[in-house]
This record gives sequence, C-alpha cells and structure tokens, in this order.
Amino acid sequence: MTNQQSKACMQGCVRFLLMLLMVSLLSSCLFTPKTFNEQAWRNRVLGENPADLYVPHEQEGVFFNPWLERSENRFLAFLRWRFSSTARYTDEQKTYLPEYIPDLVGRIKALPKEEDFLVWIGHATFLLRLNGIFVLTDPMLSERALLPRRLTPPALSKEELAQLDGPLHIIISHNHYDHLDTDTLEALPDDAHIHVPLGLKEYVEQFHGGKVSEHDWWDQVEISGISLTNLPAQHWSRRIWQGVNTTLWSSYMLEANKYVIYYGGDSGYFVGYREFARKFPKIDYALLPTTAYHPRWFMHYSHMNIEESILAFQDLGARYFVPTQWGTFHLGDNPPGLPLLELEQTIQEMGLDESRYLRPQLGEIILLEQR
Repeated sequence: MTNQQSKACMQGCVRFLLMLLMVSLLSSCLFTPKTFNEQAWRNRVLGENPADLYVPHEQEGVFFNPWLERSENRFLAFLRWRFSSTARYTDEQKTYLPEYIPDLVGRIKALPKEEDFLVWIGHATFLLRLNGIFVLTDPMLSERALLPRRLTPPALSKEELAQLDGPLHIIISHNHYDHLDTDTLEALPDDAHIHVPLGLKEYVEQFHGGKVSEHDWWDQVEISGISLTNLPAQHWSRRIWQGVNTTLWSSYMLEANKYVIYYGGDSGYFVGYREFARKFPKIDYALLPTTAYHPRWFMHYSHMNIEESILAFQDLGARYFVPTQWGTFHLGDNPPGLPLLELEQTIQEMGLDESRYLRPQLGEIILLEQR
C-alpha cells in the first residue's frame, strides 16, 4: 500500500469514526425520555399579556405568534419525537371511534328551513346552518390528509355538497393538510364563498373558481347577515411548496341574530381565550380542538390536551363545549379516539355539568338553542 493509499484509508477511518460518534450522540439525545412540566407551562401562558394579540405578527413574509414564540428547533424536535418511544394505551383507547349516522342530506332537508343547527362531518369539518345560510369549517372530505388515512367516513360526501339548499360559506383556519384539502376545494359549488387567513388566497384560487376572501386577525366582515371575525390562534403553518409560517393561521367568531359560535381551528392553550371572552361576552357554542396532544413535550405549544381545552372553554365563558378533531386521523402518538374518552373521564373527575359538554357523533344534527 502506498503512502497516498494509507493516508486515504486513515482519513476514511476517521470520517467513519466521527460519523459513528455523531450518530451515537444524536441517538442518545433522541431516545432519552424528555419530561414536561404542565404547571410551569400553564404559568407561562397565564403570564402573557393580552395586548400582544394586537401587535404586528408578520415580518419579511413570515408570520409568528408575538405573545409566546416557539423557541425550540422544530426539525430537531420532530426527529426526537419520531425516534422516541410512545406511551402505552389500553385496547379500548386504541380502538375507540365515533359512530356514523347516515343520510345527513336527507335529514337536513326534512328539517324546517328556519331551523338552525350544527353537525359534525368529521375531524375539524362542521356544517352549520345560521339564518338560512350554510357555513362549512375546514372542509376535509378526502380519504387521506397527505399521508394519514381516514379511520371514519365523512358524514357529507363531496358529491353531496351541491345538494345543500342555501348560500354556502367556507372558513379555513390554516394550510395544514387535515384542514385545507385541495380535492374538497375543487368539489365545492362555484358560488361557495371561501374565507382564508392572510397568504392563502392566491393558493386557494387555484382550486376554486368562486369568490375567495383573505383576512387578517381581528378583521370583521358581514356574510349574508352574519358577522365573521378572524381571530388569533396559537399555531403555525407549512405545506409542500409553501415555507414555514409564510401563511397565517386563525380561529373565527360567528355572530348571527340568535347565536354566537366560536370555531377554534387548531391551537395550543393561550391568552387569547380570555381576551375573546372580553370582546364577545355571550358565546353560545365553542368548537374547540382536542387532537394530537401526545407527547406533551412536543405538542403542548400547538395542541391543547383535554384539561386545557376545558380551560379554554371556561375562559371563553361559552354555554356549550363541542370537541373537534378527534376520531378521524391518527396524527400524534395518542390514538384518535382517546380525546373523547379522556374528556368524559375528566368531566366526571372534575364534577362538571355534563349537559354543557356536547359530544356529537358523525352526522348527528345538533339543533341550536337560543340563549
């Protein structure tokens, strides 16, 4: 072996040993269990200033939450999550899913046209009828949310969208695949009016030939006699061909003549809920996310656990709680049906008024009650 070959061999061995050392260090970091202090996190949230909900939240084309920025490296945290062991769940927790009630369109048509209602279609998709108009939240009626497959069918098919008898408005909270589905957008009637957060209008217009309106936080518009207010949420955005946080994320408040309904989109627990209650003191129904909250150390910023969803409901001062985003897609470590089981257990343990916690099945029509 020549000196040059010996030197090349030695360099190769050094690179290999360095690579092994890096893999070993990375693996030890990724696989080491990470603890999470719920109370310390809760204290941070409660210490935030509501005034920060109104300050600028975009810089050089990138949006952010100005009240409590996420400091950790998302990519490294994601790797650590994917390479970490998961919690153990019971057979009931692994298999529990909502029931499906068929023939939604037929049952809607059998109702008096002046009857207001909400119905869970699946995941974050709800259909509401208010003052004779339909509002569809985050319409996702496809088989997959990019990769995750549906475990339960949607209570309304793409083909049935055209059978809704009345004006149709769509509200989209953010661009994640389980909330913005392009196949469903293409299936919408041409006269449907879509409302999106900042940065999404041009993208959505590629899939819908009808009207698309773009709104910033605190923007308020009138839609067929209903006041729609775009509100902050504590989340983030990303999609293939769209960079991290280059489009905004939102929640919404709907104010009709008889009802005030809050749609929470996707969000962690944050100071916004108390501020929304101050701005909208008579909320009737709060549709709040209960999804993908395990492992807590990774999910706590963007997703509420059940206890936090109840806290958000109490902060809002709403009459009724409606859980969203459970039982459809397996997105976090926790099984999709776990949120409802934990919600029912928490209601019992905390001695809460069970009648205020509505838990509709897929396709179940909830007739709205006046305050």
